[in-house]
Amino acid sequence: MTRHARAVHARRVYDSPSPDDGVRVLVDRLWPRGLSKVDARVDEWPKALTPSTELRRWYHGPDGDPEEFVHRYEAELESPEAAEALEDLRSRARKGERLTLLTAAKDPEAGHAAVLARLLTES
Repeated sequence: MTRHARAVHARRVYDSPSPDDGVRVLVDRLWPRGLSKVDARVDEWPKALTPSTELRRWYHGPDGDPEEFVHRYEAELESPEAAEALEDLRSRARKGERLTLLTAAKDPEAGHAAVLARLLTES
């Protein structure tokens, strides 16, 4: 495992913040229900890195497929604004800055936060 792989992890935004979180980055397009900004302790919210509304609706609809979601999401992340935000976080992770990707998803290791974590730790 590379040093920057350990610097990035995904957690539920509803979990209590930890001193080990480092920079807390919200990676959901919508603010989490019932959570105040103070309680969330979000440091950054780069909406360019979040799945589009259209992609989210497709994925949670009857035709949504996990493998196809990853393919479509990675394609969205190639837009100039998303690519710039992704490279910024990737660079910081390479330097050893601890990044916690926050999502409201029940399983952060199986959704878009996991895709982002993988992309941020790839060389």
